[in-house]
Amino acid sequence: MGLRNSFPKYLLLLLSALGSTKAHAEYWPQLLGPGRDGVYRGRDLAPSWPDSGLPVLWQKKVGKGFSNPAVVDSHLILFHRIGDKEIVEALGPETGSSFWSFSYPTTYHDDFGFDDGPRASPIIAEGRVYTFGAQGILHCLELGTGRKIWSVDTHTTLGVKKGFFGAAGSPLLQGKAVFLNAGGRSGAGLAAFDKDSGKLLWTSTDDEASYASPISATFGGKLHILFFTRSGLVGTDSGSGEVLFRFPWRSRNRASANAATPLTVGDLIFLSASYRTGAVVLRVKGRELETLWSSDEVLSNHYATSVHHEGYLYGFHGRQEYAPSLRCVDLKTGKVRWSQDRFGSGTVTLADDRLIILREKGELILAQADPRRYQQISKARILTGTVRAYPALAGGLLYARNEDTVVCVDLNKR
Repeated sequence: MGLRNSFPKYLLLLLSALGSTKAHAEYWPQLLGPGRDGVYRGRDLAPSWPDSGLPVLWQKKVGKGFSNPAVVDSHLILFHRIGDKEIVEALGPETGSSFWSFSYPTTYHDDFGFDDGPRASPIIAEGRVYTFGAQGILHCLELGTGRKIWSVDTHTTLGVKKGFFGAAGSPLLQGKAVFLNAGGRSGAGLAAFDKDSGKLLWTSTDDEASYASPISATFGGKLHILFFTRSGLVGTDSGSGEVLFRFPWRSRNRASANAATPLTVGDLIFLSASYRTGAVVLRVKGRELETLWSSDEVLSNHYATSVHHEGYLYGFHGRQEYAPSLRCVDLKTGKVRWSQDRFGSGTVTLADDRLIILREKGELILAQADPRRYQQISKARILTGTVRAYPALAGGLLYARNEDTVVCVDLNKR
């Protein structure tokens, strides 16, 4: 049992009261933030950055992987690989000092010569950490100590083939279950596991896994779990896995990969993929889906998910290898409002009415989320090498990593 769980209830209430000054802080407990939509809702960020650069609080050498950090309160969780072990490590968010680490063996090898580390990002919830390794090992650990609560070899349990790039979709925690875009055989394409025990709750469909992560959304008062599989969109009932609707959306190219996570705005769903697939906006009408628009010439996301602000999408159009454009697109019509051609790859996060863009070469850009024109406010180089992982943003601090280093930079108001 963790130390916190051994405290008397009145002491926990006292500590909560003493910590109330930080209650407004925004945390980053999973891929794409609290709402899994790429939005930071804290109000603590500086409106611009100094020309001299951003303050670096700490940096640390790390192992392989594309997994982004997750941050809640006094814990930052890194998931990376050193040698033949995948490692889950807890650090102090403001210092980078290590609290604990948990490791287990892996033999994963990327057949295409890319990184051999974990791809999926951790989830922190209810005093626990959930991770999903490149070989499909799903772990639940105690946040305070790193003690293993349970683990499941999902590739063995569900009969999953290796695929191009290993297990990459981050798990989703919703209610009592952990949901996976698993890609298993014999009706185990999608899966849900009990968050407390790891028990398999249900499986559904024969869909192969993509590299996109599932999300939850409520339509018509009913909670749906949305999976963007290798074949397309699948909307399921959260409790049973029953398929509520489908929308095929993938390239005819066998080598194609759906990687950007779906985005929901009200009753609309935005899907996007590269490899001559393109983008589509769907309206949910019960078990039916209405197409508002679709095009491969508007906003084809290769791996980075777009964000939404006041009726407009902001994201990357084009393959990573070919210097994609950064664009603003009308959500309901698909009209391109502006395009910064050959901008280069990266990720985009929305903070209030600003875009925080982390380019693949390690340059961080602050720009206005304005449909009229692209307006850059500030920029600063925070890393060298290649940056593929999403950053995490919590309490005004931004955490980003390249192939071997994680860095913490201060974006707080002065």
